[in-house]
Amino acid sequence: MSPVEIAASRKTVRPRGYISAYRPQAKTRALLEAVSRVLEEYADHLPLTIRQVFYRLVGAYAYPKDENFYNKLCHHLANARRGGEVPFDAIRDDGVTTVRLDHFRDEDEFLFSIRRRAEQYRRNRLARQRRHLEVWCEAAGMIHQLARVAHPYSISVFSSSGFDSLSTKKLLAERICDIGKPATILHLGDCDPSGDGIFRAAAEDVAAFVEADRVHGLVKVKFERVALTDKQVLAYSLPTAPPKASDSRTKGWAGETCQLEALAPDQIALLLRTAIEDHLDAAVFEEDVAIERIERRNLNRLLLSGPGHV
Repeated sequence: MSPVEIAASRKTVRPRGYISAYRPQAKTRALLEAVSRVLEEYADHLPLTIRQVFYRLVGAYAYPKDENFYNKLCHHLANARRGGEVPFDAIRDDGVTTVRLDHFRDEDEFLFSIRRRAEQYRRNRLARQRRHLEVWCEAAGMIHQLARVAHPYSISVFSSSGFDSLSTKKLLAERICDIGKPATILHLGDCDPSGDGIFRAAAEDVAAFVEADRVHGLVKVKFERVALTDKQVLAYSLPTAPPKASDSRTKGWAGETCQLEALAPDQIALLLRTAIEDHLDAAVFEEDVAIERIERRNLNRLLLSGPGHV
């Protein structure tokens, strides 16, 4: 069968590519102005997910908290990005998994890339800590803002839609066993029956794999719920909704539900940073930061001359 070619067409119902003459109506313009204020308010935490923008519009600008408005917001944000009204890199709505190639044009490009990496050298600030830490989040679109908090501590951030993946849990257990020391998984997810059930199942499953495969008894794992908890929902006066009747776990759930993205980005960042620092030896961390500066300087001296230097 020959490959199918699809050409860009102006006859498509939905826009494709950029919208060259984007002229939103007055109500849409007012909405986009509110969105701009939200993005400015949380400029240090970009990109935001659409759900995060949605909850801020509901809380601060009295927009309706319903799926009808959320769907309209998705539509208008898509068009506004195509039309140049909202920066593409301010919003995350992706779900793509990428396998990258680390190939080079020639040896000079490779040497140049090595020198660039030396300039950006970062010591693993977690390696000498007593405990291994990882951050896991239910919402894939939030991992970039969480990484901004976690990466300065050399802590990786992952998302697997709440951990409901056997392969993901087994790989995590293998990684913990290979590292060979106690581990804590800092988790952020929705406060609802599904999120709670998946979190608990993952904690039990990973712990069972680690216990079976570990090389010695000091290798253990515990899961810590950083957010969202029912106490946080009350403390921050977050909007709630009844649990879904279609969820089989609802029968064992008491109270309302709330999505993680209802919590403001700066609040999430503070909760995560506090949880991380609670597990770190501050003196060891500061020593690694100082050693890193020396090692970066040494690497740059070592790679200062030779082919490909710019």
